[in-house]
Amino acid sequence: MLITNPKHLKSDYDVVVVGGGPAGMGAAIGAKESGAERVLVVDREKEAGGVLLQCIHPGFGLHHFKEELTGPEYAQRYLEQVLDQDIDLATDSYVLDLDRDNRVKLMSGQAGVNVLSSKAVVLAMGARERTRGAIRTPGTRVSGVLTAGLAQRFVNMMGLLPGNRAVILGSGDIGLIMARRLTLEGVEVVGVYEIMPHANGLNRNIVQCLHDFDIPLHLSTTVVDIHGGDRLEAVTVAPVDGFTPDMSRSQRIPCDTLLLSIGLIPDNELARQLNLRFDPVTSGPLVASTMETSKDGVFACGNTVHIHDLVDFVSQESELAGRNAGLYARGQQPPPDNIRLIPGENVAYCVPQTISSDRDHTVYMRVRQPMENCLLRLGDVYEKKIRFVLPAEMVNIKVRPKFLQQFHGDSLRVDIAPQQ
Repeated sequence: MLITNPKHLKSDYDVVVVGGGPAGMGAAIGAKESGAERVLVVDREKEAGGVLLQCIHPGFGLHHFKEELTGPEYAQRYLEQVLDQDIDLATDSYVLDLDRDNRVKLMSGQAGVNVLSSKAVVLAMGARERTRGAIRTPGTRVSGVLTAGLAQRFVNMMGLLPGNRAVILGSGDIGLIMARRLTLEGVEVVGVYEIMPHANGLNRNIVQCLHDFDIPLHLSTTVVDIHGGDRLEAVTVAPVDGFTPDMSRSQRIPCDTLLLSIGLIPDNELARQLNLRFDPVTSGPLVASTMETSKDGVFACGNTVHIHDLVDFVSQESELAGRNAGLYARGQQPPPDNIRLIPGENVAYCVPQTISSDRDHTVYMRVRQPMENCLLRLGDVYEKKIRFVLPAEMVNIKVRPKFLQQFHGDSLRVDIAPQQ
């Protein structure tokens, strides 16, 4: 039920989900399917759907819904399921706090502050964009410098163009997609500048958004200065050796718009209030194979845990979190994990961080460096050939109990190494 007046909220719920994007709605559906009777989704926006609502391009849903959808279409599929399954949805509302008994403090403009009891909570707040301050780009504080996601919102939802001549710093997927979007709207995109020696977006976006529109991608290059008075007038770019700019080869590029596509950060203020244990690589909470965090009854999923490249994987992970939150609310917890995953050669992280030897698991990971003709190794007993891996594209593998039983009570190292 869509709750427009928070006074209609129940006083207690089996599962409360914080966030109404694809992760939150997926978790709510999973909780309902596992037997939770009273499920609530809380979202701070006026409409559920999260960032998908501004992603009007196709490319979503091929894995989860088995057809290609736009972002709003993907969100609508989920919203229809949420409403069909009698899940309460409170929009334009904020979760301020969770106490040790998982009581939820909820604030809204219409009903002020309410405290709801819950047996389990799922954190699905998504992520936010890194800003100029995160990378300390020098120069004047001028208008015309904005994140790629904000520019996407301006163009796709408000019908506003950010400028006429744009430079994009960073090769994240949102920046690549906005390079194409701006070009289609008549904005001149000078180029995309990436400090790393490899792109940080999906290869399909590099081809479809840059190559198809003759937009140059400059690797190992970054913006070293921003110029202008009230409005951006130009940026200075320079090649880098490692992370040190070579100012002798710098050049000034006239532009009135600089879009920042320099990565996402899990939105975890609420998780930090709970003093959850965090993974220093993902900046998200550590999770078990059930997606439960270090606090009993608190689960997490989606970009709150680690940054995904495909929303379909967010759905898969979130429905798992919701199912286990629903089981927790009913007092039906699975056996605890007994295997710790250790990121090894060229593996930045693994999610979940622990697994159990009694059931199937999907393990997600990212590599540190691009690699071709490599092997994914689990311990010393399993190898899988992979043609290539990229830091921008998540790797996942399914592992089965028959294999895991030999690691019961031990750790399992995960490596992605060159073939010998």
